[in-house]
Amino acid sequence: MSLENKIDFALIFSVKNANPNGDPLNGNRPRTDYDGFGEVSDVCIKRKIRDRLQDAGEPIFVQSDEKKTDGMPSLKRRAESSEHGLGKEAFNVKKTTPVETARLANEKWMDVRSFGQLFAFKGENKEGVSIPIRGPVSIQSAFSVEPVSITSTQITKSVSGEGDGTKKGSDTMGMKHRVDKAVYVTFGAMSPQLAVRTGFDDADADKIKTILPKLFEGDSSSARPEGSMVVEKVIWWKHNCKSGQYSSAKVHRTLSVKADGAYTLDNLEGLQPEEIDGF
Repeated sequence: MSLENKIDFALIFSVKNANPNGDPLNGNRPRTDYDGFGEVSDVCIKRKIRDRLQDAGEPIFVQSDEKKTDGMPSLKRRAESSEHGLGKEAFNVKKTTPVETARLANEKWMDVRSFGQLFAFKGENKEGVSIPIRGPVSIQSAFSVEPVSITSTQITKSVSGEGDGTKKGSDTMGMKHRVDKAVYVTFGAMSPQLAVRTGFDDADADKIKTILPKLFEGDSSSARPEGSMVVEKVIWWKHNCKSGQYSSAKVHRTLSVKADGAYTLDNLEGLQPEEIDGF
């Protein structure tokens, strides 16, 4: 049975001396909007959710390069793999239908039935047909509570020279950027109406709820040292019906977060939020 109740949620996390989401079009500086508020894209947050779900043993279709568990070099190869995917016949109109392929993909991969996916389907006369799957879980980009201060440091990068590696190669100059200190907030929602189409159910919602407090565990890198990004709080609103007692916009506006991470929640009659500490 698919998701029974509409769910809204919010994630409050802090950043200290880390680059939470570099912009490759801007020298990998931390993303900011025109007013100087820090931003972490929704794609970045979904990537971390996928990684944590994969760490928990869930089958994930869109795997990161560092976390590939099946050796598939591309999404196409993974989808058409008979061992790790659906097999080539699942994408051939002479063997099956797009509706059946979408059903199989939703059953196999949790991130597909959660966030959706677009698959290519081979139709008649070699014409391609897209199989769009619209997922019930939506997530907004995260923004800092206040404009962020960014520190940029010049660094040198050394590599071994050619041959046996004993000869040092030339040093190259580069820049490393970090957000000194900031608190970010993002919001999300889970739609029972869309969950019916993908088979996303209450158990799937609970799995995402379980990994959100530890979203940054096992995610360390040179740009994000261990402990530099911390989930402070997860706020979870579970409505008493599929359509929701209130709109997501009204629910999300009840949360007010300060620069130090402290927050307040306005009361909505009949909708009690669950407040979960970060890991």
